[in-house]
Amino acid sequence: MKQSCVYILASRPRGALYVGVTTNLHRRLWEHRTGAVDGFTRKYNVYRLVWFELHPTAISAIQREKAIKKWRRAWKVEMIESHNPEWRDLSGEF
Repeated sequence: MKQSCVYILASRPRGALYVGVTTNLHRRLWEHRTGAVDGFTRKYNVYRLVWFELHPTAISAIQREKAIKKWRRAWKVEMIESHNPEWRDLSGEF
């Protein structure tokens, strides 16, 4: 069974943010970092994993992603800083 993940990437501390969902975070981070997929993250060099949350189902992860995308930027920054105040790249922690 694959575990779904909601994640936030940043270009730098308090920089551009990207909210996504995936069932394979390692692969998805590789895609963002290598620019394998054209789009926002490649255009703005958004590849630092600053927050993530595991979910038991894809449905719950997608619902959470959609909710976070509707949030104000300040709320996203507050959530990131409550778990990761230095905006460290968390890609080695899962």
